Amino acid sequence: MVLALDLQDFLLRARVLKLYRQALRISRRSPPDSRDEVRQMIRQEVVQNKDCKDKQRIRFLISDGLERLKRFDETLDMQGR
Repeated sequence: MVLALDLQDFLLRARVLKLYRQALRISRRSPPDSRDEVRQMIRQEVVQNKDCKDKQRIRFLISDGLERLKRFDETLDMQGR
């Protein structure tokens, strides 16, 4: 089944995928004993919201995800990772 996306949907999807990839890259810097758990939490967040169709909500989730990812990255920096 092929879904036809309009331009806004396509751009939002690209932003979500970019955020997901960034989160997975940053998760590589987490401590080895918790790395799998961090990746599982990231995936769970994405899967939990995969059926969201509300563009306003998607934009909110992206901005919230970026902010959370920034804080996580700063935490890892403070830990020297």
